[in-house]
Amino acid sequence: MALLDMSPHQVLTTTRAVRKRLDFSRPVDDNLIRECVATAMQAPSGSNNMTMQFVVVKDEAKRRAIGEIYHQCFEVYKSLPNYAGAIVKDTAAEQAQQNRVTESATYLADHLAEAPVLVLGCTSGRAEGLPAVRAAAMMGNVLPGMWNFMLAARARGLGTAWTTIALMMEKELAEVVGIPFDEVQQACLTPVAHTIGTEFKPAARPEPDTIIHWDSW
Repeated sequence: MALLDMSPHQVLTTTRAVRKRLDFSRPVDDNLIRECVATAMQAPSGSNNMTMQFVVVKDEAKRRAIGEIYHQCFEVYKSLPNYAGAIVKDTAAEQAQQNRVTESATYLADHLAEAPVLVLGCTSGRAEGLPAVRAAAMMGNVLPGMWNFMLAARARGLGTAWTTIALMMEKELAEVVGIPFDEVQQACLTPVAHTIGTEFKPAARPEPDTIIHWDSW
C-alpha cells in the first residue's frame, strides 16, 4: 500500500487515538503490519539490545476474549479519579473536547474486539521492584518502538489507539495469547484498522511555555 501524501510534520501532529473512525469491515493486510513493525524496530534500544516484541492478534475468539478483559477493566477505570469523564476542564471548549474523548473511549471499550487486528507491544523482563533507572530503561526499549509503529500505521491509512487500561488484568491478557507472564512485560494494547477517511487534525494543546521549565522547575 502506498504511503499517504503527508509531510513528517503532518504524520507527527495528526496521529490521533482513533476509536469511532476505525473501519471494522476492512481486513488489514499482514504485510502492512510487518511494515509497521519494521519501522518500530528503528526506534532506539538501550545498549543496542532489542527486547521489544509484538503480539499480533487476528483470531476472532482471542480478540473477543481480549475485548471482554478490556471492557471489565474499563468499568474499573470509570471509578478512578483519572477517568476521562471525571476530569473537569476550565473552559467550555476544553470541556467539550474532554466529553468527546470520554464518549470515544467508551465506544472503544464496547467495540474493541471488532477491530480486525489487536497488537500488544511487549518487552523482555518485568519492571516490578526494579530501581527507577532499570525500569525506565526497560520500558524505554518498547515505548518508542510502539509509537513508531503507530506513526507508521498512520502513514499507511491505519488507525491506532494507545491503551493501557487492560494492564489491570495483564496476567489474564497474557493467558489469552500465551505470553510468558513472568518473563515478558506488556506495555501497550492497540487496535489496528483502516480509518474511515484519512484526514485528521492536530489536537488542541496548551502553549509550549505552559509545560517548559527553563533551567529549573
